[in-house]
Amino acid sequence: MKEHPPAGCPGKNHKLEHFLEVCLLLLLYNEIGHGYRLMEQLEQFGFTKEELNVSTLYRTLRKMEKEELVCSCWEEGGPGPKRRTYKITATGKEDLSQWINILKMRKSMIEQLIAVYAETIHNDKETK
Repeated sequence: MKEHPPAGCPGKNHKLEHFLEVCLLLLLYNEIGHGYRLMEQLEQFGFTKEELNVSTLYRTLRKMEKEELVCSCWEEGGPGPKRRTYKITATGKEDLSQWINILKMRKSMIEQLIAVYAETIHNDKETK
């Protein structure tokens, strides 16, 4: 996945590949999904259409399938064409749980960093 600067942070890149995988695992946790529906659902996690295109999504899903985090099959969709649907596997559920624990820990570390930054800036302004 191409790195994009976060909004308001010109020149600062961040890689969203793993975050995308975690989001996809969560979306697939309770229901089977297909590409375009998953793209729509990813917007709730902050992904934009410019940041995420169909080829990136399918490339990520194929990678996740090779890692046995998801499995897929072709589904007949009535009058329309067949579509590939994806389902989370037991391995994917374990991976999701591990990632959520990692993200909780990182969130705590980030919150601490921001608190120290805010205190540092506040103290710096008082001394000037």
